[in-house]
Amino acid sequence: VQLVESGGGLVQPGGSLRLSCAVSGLSLDYYSVAWFRQAPGKERETVSCISSIDGSTYSASFAKGRFIISSDNAKNTMYLQMNSLKPEDTAVYYCTAGELCSDPDYWGQGTLVTVSS
Repeated sequence: VQLVESGGGLVQPGGSLRLSCAVSGLSLDYYSVAWFRQAPGKERETVSCISSIDGSTYSASFAKGRFIISSDNAKNTMYLQMNSLKPEDTAVYYCTAGELCSDPDYWGQGTLVTVSS
């Protein structure tokens, strides 16, 4: 199983980025998918998740209204659209897949997002 993120980089405050995660070795039809992030010196935290159980979406408070998680199961790819980015969004972002949103079985290698002027 492989999860490969792309789309990270440097963006100015207020800008947007779309992260992609191409998945191979499993079908996203049967897995919950999520994005996590870890900022320097901070603990890893959940950004957003789509549950395979009922299709419901969870987003952390900081992500609501700014970040949108989606999944194209035909392409076996998941996305995180990030808008109105802030310097505090600077972190390594990881895509994951698993039975549960809260306890992923598979992780990508991470992609760095830096929000700075």
